[in-house]
Amino acid sequence: MPNQSDQELVLQLQSGCLDALGELYDRHRHRVYRTALAITGDVDAASDLLQDVFLRLHRFADHIDPLRPLEPWLYRMTTNLAYTWVKRNQRWFRPLEDLIDWISGGAENHPYAQVELDDEWRQVQQAISALPVQQRVVVVLYYLNDLSVQEIATILEVPGGTVKSRLHYGRHALKKYLGLGKLLPEFHYESS
Repeated sequence: MPNQSDQELVLQLQSGCLDALGELYDRHRHRVYRTALAITGDVDAASDLLQDVFLRLHRFADHIDPLRPLEPWLYRMTTNLAYTWVKRNQRWFRPLEDLIDWISGGAENHPYAQVELDDEWRQVQQAISALPVQQRVVVVLYYLNDLSVQEIATILEVPGGTVKSRLHYGRHALKKYLGLGKLLPEFHYESS
């Protein structure tokens, strides 16, 4: 089953195969968790949201088009649930001390393992958590998950210009918060 595509696994899930759900979970859990943690800033919430995303994948499997990539659906579900959690808990500013686990993915041999001791990264974490949630979501998806403006627009179901605007203001706020421009690569507007 590990050599099967997401499309094949979604089709199996739609026919009731729970092993397919387990394989999809194993394949995408780190990305979902990282995204939820970066948006919420709460390890427990990120763990709960991870479970919720895959429970919804199981529950709504019949509504997923297996011909379309699964990742945008997972990102959309994760960001929607994380956004709801932030609004419900009014966590507009919270240091992301546990984001180191997200960066390292819990793996000791992960290339970012050295970041745990890096004070500059902790400042970046705090700066990200200080952003308004709509800016935080696009910054996380763009810089940390390496998605394009168009992919983010599709996931969030907003115009590309809205994503660009949120990236612009989010990046400006991060630079101001950090007092350093070199930590973030320049955002170059894409032609639509």
